[in-house]
Amino acid sequence: MITVHHLADSRSQRVLWLVEELGLDYELKFYPRADGMFAPPEYQRLHGLGKAPVITDDGRTIAESGAVIEYILEVHGGGRLRPIVGTDDWVRYLQWMHLIEGSVMLPYILNIYVGMLGAAGAPLYGRVHGEVDRHFGFLETEMTGRDFVVGNDLTGADFQLTFLLEGASLSEMLGNYPALSRYLALMQARPAYIRALERGGSYDLRRLMPVQS
Repeated sequence: MITVHHLADSRSQRVLWLVEELGLDYELKFYPRADGMFAPPEYQRLHGLGKAPVITDDGRTIAESGAVIEYILEVHGGGRLRPIVGTDDWVRYLQWMHLIEGSVMLPYILNIYVGMLGAAGAPLYGRVHGEVDRHFGFLETEMTGRDFVVGNDLTGADFQLTFLLEGASLSEMLGNYPALSRYLALMQARPAYIRALERGGSYDLRRLMPVQS
């Protein structure tokens, strides 16, 4: 049985949502943030980097959002939530599974950190904001007219995108991106998403991703 090691207010919420969508039996271990910010020592001991998400299954420890999602779908998904290999949808799926954490998350996080510096971060504003606009503009164009990242149904790529957009929404970054805002609302209204919130407890990204103007 999969054990989801759920760090409060973290990317592991993606994994809770995924196992709920699949209707899997799983064990949940909840880890509150130490001092309201950091992963506690017992969570850090699960994996060398001490970051979320982490699952254990059949003696294996798997970390990294994309790897965890792919593992669960491959081993426990029964062909669900992923396109058929070799199709055009599969190519899009593969790219988006890596796009969010590999390309878009960096300028998004830099925007938050530079904003926290106040006047000291001013020399970087133009470059960082330009990269944010570039990446989120791409997402907006790609998601216009779509209910899902790939095709006409939920896939693993939707779990990747939704977490990013939740943080961006709280950071007041989606005002100019109506397609992304619409998409986020659709994902958050899914019954399995709501069940994951109910089971996972605390989920307030504002503590970790301060709102920036």
